[in-house]
Amino acid sequence: MPATASEMLVGASSDFLKRFSPFNRMEPEALGFLSERAVLAFHARGSEILTPEMGQPTHFHIVQRGKVQARQTGPASVTDYAAMTLGPGECFPIGAISAQRPSTNAYVAVEDSFVFQLPAEDFLKLMQMSPVFHVFCTQYIASLLNQSRQQLQSTFAQRAAEQQTMTTPLGQLVKKAPIFVTPDSSLRAALEKMSEMRIGCMVVTDSEQKPLGILTQSDLLPRVVLPGIDLQRPIGDVMTRTPHVMSASDSAYDAALEMATHGVRHLLVVDSEGRLKGVVSERDLFTLQRIGLRQIRSSIEGADDLDALQRASRDIRQLALNLIAQGIGAEQLTQFISALNDALTCRIIDLARARHDLYGIDYAWLAFGSEGRHEQTLSSDQDNGIIYVRPEGADPTELKNRLLACAKEVNENLAACGFPLCKGNIMASNPDLCLTLDEWKGRFGDWIREPDPQALLNATIFFDYRVLCGNERLGDQLRAWLNRTAKANANFLRMMASNALQVAPPLGRIRDFVVDDDGTIDLKKSGARLFVDVARILALRTEVASSSTVQRLRQAGNKMGIASEEIAALIDGFHFIQLLRLRSQHLDTEHDAPGDNRVNPDTLNELDRRILKEAFRQARKLQLRLRLDYQL
Repeated sequence: MPATASEMLVGASSDFLKRFSPFNRMEPEALGFLSERAVLAFHARGSEILTPEMGQPTHFHIVQRGKVQARQTGPASVTDYAAMTLGPGECFPIGAISAQRPSTNAYVAVEDSFVFQLPAEDFLKLMQMSPVFHVFCTQYIASLLNQSRQQLQSTFAQRAAEQQTMTTPLGQLVKKAPIFVTPDSSLRAALEKMSEMRIGCMVVTDSEQKPLGILTQSDLLPRVVLPGIDLQRPIGDVMTRTPHVMSASDSAYDAALEMATHGVRHLLVVDSEGRLKGVVSERDLFTLQRIGLRQIRSSIEGADDLDALQRASRDIRQLALNLIAQGIGAEQLTQFISALNDALTCRIIDLARARHDLYGIDYAWLAFGSEGRHEQTLSSDQDNGIIYVRPEGADPTELKNRLLACAKEVNENLAACGFPLCKGNIMASNPDLCLTLDEWKGRFGDWIREPDPQALLNATIFFDYRVLCGNERLGDQLRAWLNRTAKANANFLRMMASNALQVAPPLGRIRDFVVDDDGTIDLKKSGARLFVDVARILALRTEVASSSTVQRLRQAGNKMGIASEEIAALIDGFHFIQLLRLRSQHLDTEHDAPGDNRVNPDTLNELDRRILKEAFRQARKLQLRLRLDYQL
């Protein structure tokens, strides 16, 4: 029997919806429900589809053809700033119809447009029917990001089939029942059990099987053999207390990051009750990837010349690219890269210190910029400095010259390992950036009191610092002083806010994106920087100590009472831009190459274009908050 006109319309609606997220993953029954009840409506150019004055929305809308502009209502300057364009497959108003309140935006057809309309009561039924649609509406950008990661992983399906990935939960890596002793067990009994079971460490637990400590093979020589410890003594006397513990639900990536950050080779895995489930070693993680953490850590720790350090640097880049292929998220990836680069830098510093006889000098090596924020991508130059204590009676010129000579060697060796010398000379070998604590306070204080354009530029670089190695207390003292001083100077914060609004998200009024002459967008300047700059100001205003953009948004947002779902959406937007930057940087690309941070949106698939557009909208929301807070 031939299909009726009604059935043909429903089929056409379904075919269209299947081209877009989340409808392409929606359950067949739910998709059929939506296709049957959605009615296609025509809206002439310039006509209002929905405004706040219309009250509670009566329909959920999905753009089928044409363009619809959404703009926040209010003063003209704010309205112009907050306009955005929706195209085919995009929906509105998700928040208003879910909360059953009037929309805060006005939606106007900017060209003749066809829009599906679903009655509000059917929208609510659809959310109940479809878990996919429910997640999409409540966690919009997070849902899209998850689908993008799945799509990326499918590109590397063959590799994923050949090996477990770094997203594997630790509970799945633990294959054997846990082996442990109590703290009063003798060393002899523990060592005999290690030999019998052929294991490289012994875990010590309490009577409830909750970890108390660990003794590894590498501990035996310095703690047992050389001191001549009586093997009848309890293992609790020589074990490492407070061992590194992770949950069985944590991923192999989380374990690798913990090992890379703290330089440990064994992690204790516990269940939800805190009881020992097993041990994961570097060897276990090594089997998950072609270039392993153990390889890289060992090569860094054992490196005693520049060639070995250069090989380790190349391995870090290859491992990061493997993790991108496995769908690891941007926050984890940039933390992983930063942790391994930290280890590499610290080894370079250790070798240089020995040659320049700096032992006994109280100092801290500072990382600025993206490295200071734990946000290094595969393309970063050097931004570093030194903070030190001048001992009483020491010759200040001689001491500083020794530090500068050591720093020059470190900077040159970092450059040889693929981190170019900073074109702006923001490096520890610059005498202006090798300063005592009081001198750093004076430098920061001058910028805060006289916030001219150069001072504001300096603040965007130097305020994002952390101690990479050395005495962390020096960095903490400077941070506490800096936060108090900046918060007390409202004019400085207002000028920083004005500076942060100089670059707007590259969203077009008619076209999806505003691109440069070569058809690309600079994801660093016009993407990540928008989040970084606002997060820095919010952190100074609320005295958040972290230098990480994500932690600044989380902690400052909580202090300011921003809704948790709004904070999550901002962070998801930032993460996606970071992920696109990482994906555009290849192994054979030189660090800081001209095209490293650029993307042509026309080359992205439809899903990634949509997420990028949403990420820029989140940046726009963040900037709008700043604009309103400081009346700019």
